[in-house]
Amino acid sequence: MQKKAESIRMPHTFAIIFAIILLVAAATWFVPGGEYDRAKNKAGKTVVVANTYHQVESKPQGVKEVFMSPLKGMEKAANISGFILIVGGTFAVIQKTGAIDAGIMRMIRKLKGKEILLIPITMTLFSIGGAVFGMSEETIPFVGIFVPMALLMGYDRITGMCIPFLAATTGFSGAMLNPFTVGIAQSISELPAFSGIEYRTGVWLVSTVIAIAFVMWYAKRVKANPELSPTYEEDKITREKLQHLNESDAVMTTGQQGVLALLTASMVLIVFGVLQWEWYIDEIAAVFLGCGILSGVVAKMSVNDVAEAFTIGAKDMVGTAIICGLARAIVVLATDGKIIDTILYSMAAPLAGLPALVSGYAMLVVQIIINFFVSSGTGQAALTIPIMSSLGDLVGITRQTTVLIYQFGNGFTDMIFPTSSVLIGCLGMAGIPWSKWAKWVLPLQVVFFIMCILAITPAIIMNWGPF
Repeated sequence: MQKKAESIRMPHTFAIIFAIILLVAAATWFVPGGEYDRAKNKAGKTVVVANTYHQVESKPQGVKEVFMSPLKGMEKAANISGFILIVGGTFAVIQKTGAIDAGIMRMIRKLKGKEILLIPITMTLFSIGGAVFGMSEETIPFVGIFVPMALLMGYDRITGMCIPFLAATTGFSGAMLNPFTVGIAQSISELPAFSGIEYRTGVWLVSTVIAIAFVMWYAKRVKANPELSPTYEEDKITREKLQHLNESDAVMTTGQQGVLALLTASMVLIVFGVLQWEWYIDEIAAVFLGCGILSGVVAKMSVNDVAEAFTIGAKDMVGTAIICGLARAIVVLATDGKIIDTILYSMAAPLAGLPALVSGYAMLVVQIIINFFVSSGTGQAALTIPIMSSLGDLVGITRQTTVLIYQFGNGFTDMIFPTSSVLIGCLGMAGIPWSKWAKWVLPLQVVFFIMCILAITPAIIMNWGPF
C-alpha cells in the first residue's frame, strides 16, 4: 500500500513548472510570432496600441533556450527572489529571540475559546489592505507569523497562510481603490480616477465574505479532524517542534517585548511607505533587513548568532527563490518566442462578432490566460486594456466593465497560478507544496469564477458606466 501511495504522489513543484516550460517552448514552434506596436500614453506609461497587431518572424525556442531560460528567469525575478531570502533570514533571527513564540502564546491565551474570531477579523483587515493600497508582496512575512499561530490554535498551516495571503489577494482582485490595477487600468481607459467605486465596493464585500466563509468552514473541519488537512504530516512535525511553548513562554522578557515592538513598527513603516512614498520590494526588503539586525541587537544576540540564524532562515527559502526564477522562465520563453501578443490577438479578435454578454465572459477567460504569463497587475493592464477597451467599444461593453473584467482576470487566479511570485513566496514561508495548495484552492477558484460571471452580467446588461 505504501508503494502504491508513493507511486501516485503529486510531482514536485520544480517538475511541474519545468514541464510547463517545455510546453511553452514547444508552443513557440507552432504559434506564429506576432507583436503589437507600443507607445507611451498621456501618463507616460508604455502600452500596446490597439489594432496594430502584425506578424513578425517566429523565434522558436530550442533546447539551448530552454536550459538557459531558468537563469534568465532568475535574473528577471532577482528582486522578488532576494526579497524572499531576506524575509526568510530576518524571520529566523526574530524567531531565535523567542519573541514571536511568546507573542503567539499571549494571543492564544487571550483568544482561548474564541480562536475562530481570529479568522474573520484579520482576514477583513488584510482584504482591506489588498483593496485599498494593493497589498501583495507585503503578505509574505505575515505568513511566517500566522502559520505557527494557526497550528497552535488547532488549525493547519493552510489556514495560517490563508489569513494574510488569501485575504489580501481577494481584496486585490475585487478592489475598489487598488492603484496598481483599478487606478492604472482606468487611467489607460481614460476613465475618471476610481469611478464606479460603489459597485466595486459591493463586489469587494461579496468576495471577501466568500473567502472568509470558505476558510472558516475549512478551519472548523480541520480542527475537528486534523487528518482532513492536505498538510497533516507536515503539521504534525511542526506541532511537535512547537510543544515547548507553554504558559510560561507567554511571559515575555523585556528584550522580546522590544523585538515585537520593532517588528510592529516595521510593519507600520512599510504600510506608510507604500501609501505615501510608493515603496516597492527594494524598500520593503531594506526595512526587514534592518529589522532583523536591530532585533538581534535588542535581544542581545551576538553578531555570530545573528549571522548564523539569518543564514539558516535564508537557506530554508532557497528552493522558493529558485521556483520564482523557474516560473519567470516561462514568461521569458513566451516573450523571446514572440507568442504572447499572438495569443492575445488570436483570442481577442474573434470576440468582436459575439453578443455583448458572451464577449464579456470570453474576455474574462482571455484575461485569466494572459495572467498566467503576465502576473503583474500594471504589466497586464498595459498589455490588455488598450485592446480590450477597444473591443468592448465594438461589442457594447462599457470601459468601466472592461476594467472590472480585467481586475477579475488579473487577480483571483494569482491564488493558484505557479507563475505568481507572491504565491510561491507565501508557500515557501508556510512550507506548503504548490501541488497540495493547488488541489485545496481549486474549489474556491471555481466559486470565485462563478462570482465573477455573476458580477459581470448586470454590469454589461445595465451598461455600467460613465462610458
